[in-house]
Amino acid sequence: MATLATATDKKVHTGADEKPERKPQRSRVDDKFKIFSGTANERLADDVCEFLGLTRNQAQVTRFKDGEAYVQIQENVRGADVFVIQPTSRPVDEHLMELLLMIDALKRASARRITAVVPYYGYSRQDRKDKPRAPISAKLVADLLTTAGADRALIIDPHAPQIQGFFNIPVDPLFASPVLVDYFKKLNLSNLTVVSPDAGGVERARFFAKKMDSALAIVDKRRVEANVAEVMHVIGDVQGRICLVIDDLIDTAGTLVKTASALVENGATAVYACCSHPVLSGPAVENIAQSCIKEVVVTDTIPLSEAAKKEPKIVVRSVAGLIGRAIQSIHEETSVSKLFI
Repeated sequence: MATLATATDKKVHTGADEKPERKPQRSRVDDKFKIFSGTANERLADDVCEFLGLTRNQAQVTRFKDGEAYVQIQENVRGADVFVIQPTSRPVDEHLMELLLMIDALKRASARRITAVVPYYGYSRQDRKDKPRAPISAKLVADLLTTAGADRALIIDPHAPQIQGFFNIPVDPLFASPVLVDYFKKLNLSNLTVVSPDAGGVERARFFAKKMDSALAIVDKRRVEANVAEVMHVIGDVQGRICLVIDDLIDTAGTLVKTASALVENGATAVYACCSHPVLSGPAVENIAQSCIKEVVVTDTIPLSEAAKKEPKIVVRSVAGLIGRAIQSIHEETSVSKLFI
């Protein structure tokens, strides 16, 4: 059974893995407001509960010897407004199945409303049919969540905005940008240029550049195969400037490292990077450690591996406060979009 983390269990990573600030005031929370978590990121769930002044509700998540998941909700949820926090991070399929089983269990226990809080939405990169006879996996996962019994979804930085349209239930997309912008504003970087590592991320980079009051550049790349990219050239002026590469996720960090090298070759004096989802597969941590990048700032939507925690270039910022505010807004039926004004 999953256990609750205490404040003393929390480790500070390179001085930047911070506890979310406690909300100064909050409305009275009734006993029909419940938050559960799978095993994917229990620390984030506990931090969200701490921000809201709640105790995480109890669910048993275990496995049979053959790996088959078993879930039991261990308290009454009849008529409750329930939130299940579970990113579908590595191992993706196991964590996705846990989430589906928890939603089904809550539905059969007569929960009034079930909101799937998915900080990292796995399969989001498969959002279109880009090759013959290929699935649109992001749509399939949306259908699975709906069929399992989710009434609403809360997602942080989905890979593509159109993923919201894959759901037949309301979706609240959150953006980690406020957390990341706040960090880089405190660094007071002069002559800053925000860089999108590809054409698809221009809108995200433009929003970030506007908040930072900085210039914008784009790196043109040609993807050779999955997880392999060849950087072609830089569009925009980066000569003598500090560059900040922003993306929604970092997987193997191959694209990121090549982007940073291209920026330095074009005259950038320093390169920083940030992302919402630190997937960090395979050689990612080693690639970052050996790169010219000064710092990679990520959020805690996905728990870091032990190697990533020890890498001084990787800095973690918490999105627990952001998720907590959104959950309370949904529970109280107030605007979620006001969090990003």
